[in-house]
Amino acid sequence: MTHYDALRDYLKQQKPAEFVLSFDQIEEIIDAALPRAAHRASWWETLRSPQEKMPQREACLEAGFIATRLPDGKSVRFTRMKTTRRPRESEDS
Repeated sequence: MTHYDALRDYLKQQKPAEFVLSFDQIEEIIDAALPRAAHRASWWETLRSPQEKMPQREACLEAGFIATRLPDGKSVRFTRMKTTRRPRESEDS
């Protein structure tokens, strides 16, 4: 279990398709300080290196969101991923 499980759970409860959280808000949610690396956009990029497992990226993906650090360097935009799931087999028959 990581600090980012709390972020994942928070994101799962959100209704808007897109919203912004400041670093301060994220730190409040995870009850911990973000690392200095969080100020780099690449630290948040969910689709950047899928083979590179990072707990904050995993938390966002598990909750169905893509995270993008904003140009202000102090906040992150969370955008709900489009669900392009295959139809269930029962719907085909």
